[in-house]
Amino acid sequence: MELDISEASLKVYAALDSSVRLKIIQLLSEERLNVRELASKLGLSSTIVNMHLTKLAEAHIISFEKKGNQKISKLKVDNINITFPKSIYPAFEMHETSIPVGHYTRYTVQPSCGLAGNKDFIGKVDNPKYFMDPARMNAGMIWFSGGFVEYQTPNFLADGERLEMLDLSVELGSEFPFSNNVWPSDITFSLNGVEIGTWTSPGDFSDTRGKYTPAWVPDNVNQYGLLKTIRITDHGTYLDGQPFTDVSLDAFNQNAETWKIKFAVKNEAQHKGGCTIFGKGFGNHDQDINLKLYYS
Repeated sequence: MELDISEASLKVYAALDSSVRLKIIQLLSEERLNVRELASKLGLSSTIVNMHLTKLAEAHIISFEKKGNQKISKLKVDNINITFPKSIYPAFEMHETSIPVGHYTRYTVQPSCGLAGNKDFIGKVDNPKYFMDPARMNAGMIWFSGGFVEYQTPNFLADGERLEMLDLSVELGSEFPFSNNVWPSDITFSLNGVEIGTWTSPGDFSDTRGKYTPAWVPDNVNQYGLLKTIRITDHGTYLDGQPFTDVSLDAFNQNAETWKIKFAVKNEAQHKGGCTIFGKGFGNHDQDINLKLYYS
């Protein structure tokens, strides 16, 4: 589950603001329980336990299933990520480019793989041939279990403009047939042939629906990813504000005609769990692949 600092996330924060509900989450992380079993373990009445369960269900942290006449509670969320607002006040000018996720210029992908648009799948799922379908340009989400996709975008830096910082942001997740909230995958980022680093995606999420994912997408397939921001500076690379690798701006030819952005799941990856890229109209962030060039 991905949260932000907004009123839309208040139900989750409120649900977690209780020692009893935290204990319920701990118990349900070990096994599925009915109300009577939970009440016994907690030393509370079934009425009180039901009240707490309702709070957790309204926050989409747990769900219920029927087993005969019993209502069984089960944990729905494996992890919760909170994104804080990011305010950047650079003393630089900026060139910004937004690249739709279907506008890759080079690829090699392995099933499970596919593309989705705002009304349906594009071509046949799990057939890499359809990654060259002209309709790919309309994709809002693509996925593959191994291989890579590469994008190109113009380098808008003009003569006399010095690159001071580069930001690349994209919503990413793993890829598992249907979904798996705990399915780590090593996704490697490259820029103009220079390998920037590898991030391990924790899973392929479907515990809740993506905020922007179209209604036609089934509940049990990848719904959203995590927004990752890679910042390359003259003293190294940062991922979501934390030190990532030693790659700096000196590694790149700032006069190149284009920027080539590559996302790969290598054959030799320790966690080969695939890659899902979410674009505008899908996932939890209504954006495509975003590149910002800060210059002076």
